[in-house]
Amino acid sequence: MGAPRVLRSAVAHLEQGDWQAAHEIVQKDEDSPLSCWAHGIVHVMEGDLPNARYWYGEAKRAFPKDYSVPAEIAALKDACG
Repeated sequence: MGAPRVLRSAVAHLEQGDWQAAHEIVQKDEDSPLSCWAHGIVHVMEGDLPNARYWYGEAKRAFPKDYSVPAEIAALKDACG
């Protein structure tokens, strides 16, 4: 079925490096694991790693040891369908 259009929009903002716009979207949905994952990526891009780790926990995802923003965004995009 795929993720809601609004989450796919947040992913597009992440791909463009616009974490602020993505943050506006994902902070409105704290129940969806995919939104929580996106929220974690937002905070990595912002430079707030403790907050990023929190959101990865909310998404029930391990925080990658060798973190790559492009790889995480690509994986999230795949998961969104």
